This record gives sequence, C-alpha cells and structure tokens, in this order.
Amino acid sequence: MEFFGILSLLTILAAAFGFINTRYIKLPHTIGMMLIACIFSGLVFVAGSLSTNIHDTVNEFVSKIDFRTILLDVMLSFLLFAGALHTNFEKLREYKWPILSFATFGVLISTFLVGGLTYGLLQLFDQEVKFIYCLLFGALISPTDPIAVLGILKKAKVPKNLEIKIVGESLLNDGVGVVVFLTIFNIASSGSGEGNHEQSVLMLFLMEVIGGLSLGLVAGWVTWRLMKLIDNWEVEVMITLALVMGVHWIAEYFHFSGPLAVVAAGLLVGTEQVRNSSMSEETESYIDKFWELVDTYLNAILFVLIGLEILILPFKGNYILMGLIAVPIVLFSRFISLSPLVSIFGRYLEFVPKTATIMTWGGLRGGISIALALSLTAEMEKDLFLIITYVVVVFSIIIQGLTINKLVSALKV
Repeated sequence: MEFFGILSLLTILAAAFGFINTRYIKLPHTIGMMLIACIFSGLVFVAGSLSTNIHDTVNEFVSKIDFRTILLDVMLSFLLFAGALHTNFEKLREYKWPILSFATFGVLISTFLVGGLTYGLLQLFDQEVKFIYCLLFGALISPTDPIAVLGILKKAKVPKNLEIKIVGESLLNDGVGVVVFLTIFNIASSGSGEGNHEQSVLMLFLMEVIGGLSLGLVAGWVTWRLMKLIDNWEVEVMITLALVMGVHWIAEYFHFSGPLAVVAAGLLVGTEQVRNSSMSEETESYIDKFWELVDTYLNAILFVLIGLEILILPFKGNYILMGLIAVPIVLFSRFISLSPLVSIFGRYLEFVPKTATIMTWGGLRGGISIALALSLTAEMEKDLFLIITYVVVVFSIIIQGLTINKLVSALKV
C-alpha cells in the first residue's frame, strides 16, 4: 500500500477512535485514544488467530509503517512546536532553573538509576545483557513525553505553578533525552568509551544541545521580524509552518538537536511580547487554531500507531513480567532523581507540597520512548527492551493518566 493509502487508513481509524471516545467513553483525548487503540489491536489479534488471512493482511500493513521515522523525523517537530507555542513562557522563565535542572540532571540521574536497577532485574531472570544496553533503556525511558503530558494535564486539576514545571520539563527533557540516548548509542556501537572517543561524544552532546537551542532562538527571531512586516494571517500561518520544517531540516543537516530547536522557536514565537508586536488578533486566533488542529490530528495518529504496533511485537511471557517489574523501577528512579532538586529549589521558589510525588506520577512516557526502542539493534536486545518499553508506556498513559487527578486530590494539594 502506498504512503497515501497508509495515511488514509490511519486517519480513518483516528477519526473513528476519536468519535467513539468523544461520544461514548468520554476520557481525556490522549488516554481515550490509547485505550481504544489497544482494545482494537486486541480484537484484531483475536480475529487474526481465527483467520490466517486477517492475521497476514494486518501484519503486512503494520510492518510497512516505519514508526520511528514517522515520529522522530516527521511528527515530533510539529507536536513539540504546537506544545511550546501554547506554553506560558513568562511562567516558564520564572521557574527556568528548576526546569532546566529537571530536564538535564534529572534525566541523567534517572538514566543511570534505571540502567543499574534494570541490569540487576535482568540478572535475576538469567538474561545476560551488557550494562551499557541497560543504560540505553534508561536513556530512552527516562524523559517524559510532552505529547502525552500536555494532553493529560489539560484535563487534570494540577496547580498551575506545578503544571508549568511538568510541562516545561517534558518539553526540554525530551530533546535532552534523545541526545543522551544517541550519545550512549554511539558508545555502545563503537564498543569503546575510552580516550578521544569519549571527548568526541561529549563534543557531540554539547553541539546537539547548544546548537539546537541557538538555532531555534535565531529562527524564532527571524520569524518574528518577518511577521512584524506584514498583516496577512494566511501568509503568517505558512511562515510558522515553514519555521518548523526549516528548523528541523537545518538541525538535521548540522547534527543539532531538532526537538530542542523547535521547542526554543515555539517558546519564543509564543511569548506575549512577540504575539502583541507582530500578530493582529485575527492572525493570532488563526495561528492558535491551526496549531491546535495539527496537535490534535497528529496526536490521534500517534496513538493509533502505538496501538497497531502492538500487533507485531514478539510477545513473551517473561518479557511482559519484566516489563511489569520495570514500571516501579522507572517510577522509583524518577522520584529519586527529582527529590533532591525539588528540595534545593524549594528553598527559594514557591513549590506546592509533594511536588516530587506528583511530578513522578504525572511524568508520562509515550511514543518517543517506543520510537527510540525501535531504533535499537538486535545485538542490543531490541525485542526485550521494546516489550518492556511498551508495558511501561501503556501503564504510564492509561493508569497514571487516569489517576493523576485523584492523586492530587488525595494529597490535598
């Protein structure tokens, strides 16, 4: 099936799932789409077990979908820009240091904690896996997914100053997490982490982060200057679209972090000062509505893809069990990585009680973790870590997403 045919079927499924959720189930969009997609995949799996033709047809269709490329190279930039565009930059700036610390030190600490504990878990199950491959799993599962987080927090009654920390962290730690993953991936692929190689990896890390943020800010400033010279909402919407696609393309060419670049650009263009000085009320309304539609549509496609990918996973009983045990490991590691930082910054800034607990439970994992797991090689135990990642992601979105509001209420925040 050609690309247009695959996109058409995904869009039909996304619209159908969205209708079912809105009309009957009435869950938050992200959770509802994830749940219905999983149920649909289960029904298809049962039908496939009864009919070989159905099983082969579905497997052939799903196997043609390159989930990693679609998410990381196509969808991610648009989703991150849409999220950053509607984030309160003024509030974000107020909590910039804790947010930056959560997104950097928090991710690094969690990566090593998850990696170490997962290595111990696999030893208990007699799985001979190299420690560095466990670190790769720690890197891909530690960042929270801004796509899932933004979708859930719109409905949850989380205090605003805590919501901005969770959203801001998820927007930044996604880009940092991808860079950390690629850094460890390069070390694991080379088979050596000594000498000059270690220095080159550090330089690559710094170039990705600093280059990505700098590119995004420069591109955002150019966009602001261009929009300031005209008053035509059609052209200005196209300029924002060109901004995302151009930034992603340039970042790929120079090996900068594309996710960090589009987040920086989105935050700059979305600031109140830039909006007031370069957009009319009509333009601002159309830009917001356009990017809200892009966000909703791509989110729907993403969670349909996550559900369909389940159909071709190499499920094994002990892999699923290890995935279930990995859930508390990931949650514990996130709590431990955040708690010291919350304690430090809580002395100087306003933090609600139980901030670390709520950020731990509200830090959802999503499609980005799955996309990174899909990029592992067979030598890196791809099947094992892919199943564990899927279990953690599904638990995160459905269980944590459905209960974050109840947790906030129970803690009387």
